Amino acid sequence: MIDTNIFQDKTAVYYTLGCKLNFSETSTIAKALQELGVRKARKGEEADICVINTCSVTEVADKKCRQAIHKLLKQHPNAFVVVTGCYAQLKPDTIADIEGVDMVLGAEQKKDLAHYLGNLQKKKVGEIHASPVKDIRSFAPSCSRGDRTRFFLKVQDGCDYFCSYCTIPLARGRSRNGSIASLVEQAKKAAAEGGKEIVLTGVNIGDFGRSTGETFFDLVKALDEVEGIERFRISSIEPNLLTDEIIDYVAHSRHFMPHFHIPLQSGCDEVLKLMRRRYDTNLFAAKIDRIRSVMPDAFIGVDVIVGTRGETEDYFEQSCNFLRQLDVTQLHVFSYSERPGTQALKIEPAVSPQEKHRRSQCLLEISDEKWHAFYARHIGQIMPVLLERSKSGMPMHGFSANYIRVEVPHDDALDNCVVQVQLGNFNADSTALEGMILTR
Repeated sequence: MIDTNIFQDKTAVYYTLGCKLNFSETSTIAKALQELGVRKARKGEEADICVINTCSVTEVADKKCRQAIHKLLKQHPNAFVVVTGCYAQLKPDTIADIEGVDMVLGAEQKKDLAHYLGNLQKKKVGEIHASPVKDIRSFAPSCSRGDRTRFFLKVQDGCDYFCSYCTIPLARGRSRNGSIASLVEQAKKAAAEGGKEIVLTGVNIGDFGRSTGETFFDLVKALDEVEGIERFRISSIEPNLLTDEIIDYVAHSRHFMPHFHIPLQSGCDEVLKLMRRRYDTNLFAAKIDRIRSVMPDAFIGVDVIVGTRGETEDYFEQSCNFLRQLDVTQLHVFSYSERPGTQALKIEPAVSPQEKHRRSQCLLEISDEKWHAFYARHIGQIMPVLLERSKSGMPMHGFSANYIRVEVPHDDALDNCVVQVQLGNFNADSTALEGMILTR
């Protein structure tokens, strides 16, 4: 049993690194502590509890995690410091050795964070509570708004794919999920709390159903029937798991938006084989063609990794040529980072940091051209836009159904409202299209 008296009037700060799934889980942790009496620390206020949810997708992510821990220890020297997340699961000893860290929680323990806090007394040595990866089995529900208009519904966790460059299966365990019935109930609760948009998150969401014998397509159809939620978005989904029936359903659904995020990782089949991906460029191109045939204006984001071991200059050029011809909206470009324990470390040759940077710049230029052209062709169109809160006096921003960022004059009354907007030219810093509100 938790002694709730210990938590009354205590304050906490939360720091999250990494993906949308991490942000969703941090928000759920914060909500659980709030129910015990813990409030978020105000700006400049020293907190009693620090919770740091870490990422370990790259070496840079690991470094950012360590920097964040040291920064928060300096800002809150007397706080009880808890570190969790992927880096905590993979490197618990490294984190526990940092002076001032009181507790390290692994992936299986994260959901029960409040139960591990005890009397909040500082530890002389950081305690580690982290199960071996083979014992990470439970699915921790999470449907959280955080500080934004959109809710993030965690539908799946873990991954069975074991791509050669990736440590996520080692950090989060095998694929598992909640039931469709439980996820529908969470979506209904979000609607009751005023939510208008829900983003489906997970590690490998297309693999949904491992725990329950259901399918991701079944989940999509069930969520589409939830009253009160006007928009659903599917976050990153593997191309081999994005079936034609899902694409066709989204094209005609009531509430699923014409917006896809699909990891490609390389536009060269030889590199895809080295990465142990489960598709080739022909399959990927066919998926893009299918989307465009039924949703010509869909936003399609694509993940690409440059400089992976074995990516020769010729292979990179093949990837560039494939991407130039691909009718997508934006590239999310990442430089390959060597991860301990991965099979990719056995592949030769390695690519220099300088060459990784050059290749990244090449792909970012391709991405900018595609993104700008996509936005430009929508100028003058009228679209529904869900507006988000902003600081008083600052322009408000929101997104169209197909994820075009729109800027309009500030109006507090329009927070979390869907309005009809005519899209104008690019704003001053070319990060959005200016919009003229037609109906409220």
